[in-house]
Amino acid sequence: MGATIFSCKIELQLIKLIMSRADKLVKRFLSKPKDFTFDELRQLLSSFGYEEEKAGKTAGSRVSFYNDQTDDEIKLHRPHPSPVMKRYLLDLVEQRLREKEGLK
Repeated sequence: MGATIFSCKIELQLIKLIMSRADKLVKRFLSKPKDFTFDELRQLLSSFGYEEEKAGKTAGSRVSFYNDQTDDEIKLHRPHPSPVMKRYLLDLVEQRLREKEGLK
């Protein structure tokens, strides 16, 4: 029984850690930084339940993120050669998250 309580405490600590990281990432995203990367966007969308869908070999830099809970899809181009996202794409993602996910 002691091991079960211990594992529950560890799970709660991990959930708090993950939530605090997600919260920090949302705050960073909303601050409109000029150096927000594609990897950060992937993590942000993942925290809202979106999964990156892999397209075929001919997709190039096109990527799609799908949330099966809300049946929503976000399509964009992966930046290259720099990993930094264009501001207009971040604005579009922010608008979608506000509409579909209740981002405040």
